[in-house]
Amino acid sequence: MKYKKHVFICTNDKPAPKKCCSSEKGMELVNAFKESLAEKGLNREIRAQKTGCLDTCAFGPALVVYPEGVFYGKVTPDDVEEIVEKHLINDEPVERLKLDF
Repeated sequence: MKYKKHVFICTNDKPAPKKCCSSEKGMELVNAFKESLAEKGLNREIRAQKTGCLDTCAFGPALVVYPEGVFYGKVTPDDVEEIVEKHLINDEPVERLKLDF
């Protein structure tokens, strides 16, 4: 496997009034994750990238971390460091943001 972990951040846009993660909010998260991973020298083993709809529109902005398959919702740029430190580095999902299906 090329990457230890992969973070897919929804950047999907839907016509109003439907809820969505939106490219604007999603790309802000993509950039924040990429910056954090690069600063920590983790961007060769953990990849963050944009994706289309994750079918979690009501909980957006949303993302999923693989290989665990943990979904997070209502994520803000302020949450990025916590997800990186707790989940991506220490393998401990951030319970307060985790979506349970």
